This record gives sequence, structure tokens and C-alpha cells, in this order.
Amino acid sequence: MTWQPHITVATIVEDQGRFLLVEEEADGRAVFNQPAGHLEANETLLEAALRETFEETGWEIELTAVTGIYLYTAPSNGVTYQRVCFAAKPLRHHPEQQLDDGIIGPRWLTREELLTEKDRWRSHLVMLCIDDYLAGERFPLSLIRVA
Repeated sequence: MTWQPHITVATIVEDQGRFLLVEEEADGRAVFNQPAGHLEANETLLEAALRETFEETGWEIELTAVTGIYLYTAPSNGVTYQRVCFAAKPLRHHPEQQLDDGIIGPRWLTREELLTEKDRWRSHLVMLCIDDYLAGERFPLSLIRVA
């Protein structure tokens, strides 16, 4: 058996101190996560981040920076994920957009509100990515190269 990490993207979308999160069903419970998902074949990381955010929230966004690259092994299933997290700004909401299966809906929460829901985080990466963003972690989008 060959070990293979799963490549994922996530976006930190902030508007006046509130963060765009996704409330979704995972393992039979409602959890919060950044708009996030897997890289698909023939897609760049930037394209994946734009697509996943739109499919999960109905929001068009503009990517502004890379906030971090994270390696995480989920204790629930032992799968290793490489998450590339982007900073973004909201552009336009499409409330009529059909959201992905399992998505309850987009939620705008402050960091403080999210802290009160710690037991509902999809993983600790939710707050880690927000805290890195708030600490000013910004790398140019040119960091991501397609060879």
C-alpha cells in the first residue's frame, strides 16, 4: 500500500472582524470549518480555493495571499492532509447558489464567537488558520507555482 497525503485548500475570508465559515455535517454532527476542500485533477490550488469557497458558501472571493501551509494527520481516520490556506476578501454573495451536499450554510462569526463553539470545530486547524491570519501571516500568491 502506498501512502499518499490528501491535498486540500481553505480560505480565510474576513469582513469587519467577522470570518466566513461553513457549517457542515461531519460524522453525524454540525461543525464549523473554513470553506475548504480537496484539489481536483487539472486544477490549480488557486482555482480550487475559489471553487470550494463558492460551492460551499455561494460567495465569490478574491484571493489576496497565502497564510500558511499545514500538514495534519486526522486522529479519527489517520489520513494526512496538506492544507494550503489562503487569505481572501468577499466580493459578491449568490444566495440562490445550490451548496454542496452536507453543507448547512455559510456563517459569519467573530473569533470570539468561534471560541465559544470550540467543540464544533472540524479540527484545530480552524482556529490555527484564523490566528495565523490575525498575526499577519501573508505570503504572496506567487509562492504557489505551477510547473
